[in-house]
Amino acid sequence: MYAIVRAGGRQEKVSVGDILVIDKIDGKAGDTIELAPLLLVDGATVTSDAKKLAKVKVTAEFVQAEKGPKITIMKFKNKTGYRKRQGHRQKLTRVKVTGIEA
Repeated sequence: MYAIVRAGGRQEKVSVGDILVIDKIDGKAGDTIELAPLLLVDGATVTSDAKKLAKVKVTAEFVQAEKGPKITIMKFKNKTGYRKRQGHRQKLTRVKVTGIEA
């Protein structure tokens, strides 16, 4: 059994025991969160009806907060002496899927 859930602004395919890295959500290690299901596949049956999906619960456990890789942004204009350097590290959250209840 697996589900397609909305997590951190993207759609992710998850099953029980999977570890996801999503955009930052508030919480601390051990907290449980609920992910919004968009599709549920249980063997040969595929559920995409909104009324049936309202009864489905996908729970996950907050594992840790972390940062993504450093991205360097460089701006440069020729012959004018203009240079600008900027860096960015996205804040991320690692969660572990603990249950899919249909």
